[in-house]
Amino acid sequence: MIKRNLTTLAAVAALAFGSTVFAAEAGSCNKVRFGQVNWTGVSGKTETAAWMLEQMGYETDIITASVPIMFSSLAGNERDAFLGLWLPTQRSMVTKHMTEGKIDIVTKNLENAKYTVGVSREAWENGVKHFSDLAEHADKFDNTILGIEAGNDGNEIIKQMIADDAYGMSGFELKPSSEAGMLIEVQRRHRKDQWAAWLAWQPHPMNLNIDLSYLNGGEDYWGPNQGGATVYTMTRAGYAWQCPNVGQFLENYAFTVDEQSQLAGSVINDEMDYAEAGRALIEEKPELLERWFSAGGTFQTGPVKTADGSGNALDVVKNALGL
Repeated sequence: MIKRNLTTLAAVAALAFGSTVFAAEAGSCNKVRFGQVNWTGVSGKTETAAWMLEQMGYETDIITASVPIMFSSLAGNERDAFLGLWLPTQRSMVTKHMTEGKIDIVTKNLENAKYTVGVSREAWENGVKHFSDLAEHADKFDNTILGIEAGNDGNEIIKQMIADDAYGMSGFELKPSSEAGMLIEVQRRHRKDQWAAWLAWQPHPMNLNIDLSYLNGGEDYWGPNQGGATVYTMTRAGYAWQCPNVGQFLENYAFTVDEQSQLAGSVINDEMDYAEAGRALIEEKPELLERWFSAGGTFQTGPVKTADGSGNALDVVKNALGL
């Protein structure tokens, strides 16, 4: 009897181990629900990922909303994945969901980013190099710091600095807009040799298109190293384990600062749509596909497969791109 039970257990263990390597995902994994915010980098990564997953046989669905709504949607199982958690600046917005165990962090998809207030060349060259320099020259900035969509974490940090009178900033007002609207205003001021201060980040084509510098200071609000940040991929709790093939792709799916800047540059400078810009990046750097699809890791052994488990995703995506 004991021998027979041990044999049975061994068979079950072998089947369980084999399932982590070869079995297709559950039918509920066939549709991947992404959330994104209206930022060029996040949208570029998200829509490129969705296009590749569709070539692999998955159905995808993307909605765009504010950062707080994205976190709530993951926590409420309304979305599966979000590629735009910036830490440390978004920490306060996500802490509740994380401590309740409703969201998982899967991987870092971008390191060496920056997220803080930037100023135009005219301001920097005239001595505005630290947050403490803003108040002295408030009139040159029209007492305004330009921001992006309402409710964004960067906007909230600037508003908190103003409320706290940090560095004497109480005389400033935050002016929210869309990312595109904010940058149009910055470039308008730049063309007229007027000063501008705005929510700035890297990677982004603004670093190539605009002569900008990041303010020093503000560590208590933005973190060290001029708002040094890491961007993470998040999922609803348990998703990458429930759907390990997609989970492994998400774990592998990461960019360098230069790669993401190039992708975003194709959107802004060359007027490509997001997925088209992603395809252009891959065609120039096909080694990206090896990074994203060839390796197993936390969620499954072996390379990323097609949705039905019958083929390697790498080959399918290469064929779709004519590579």
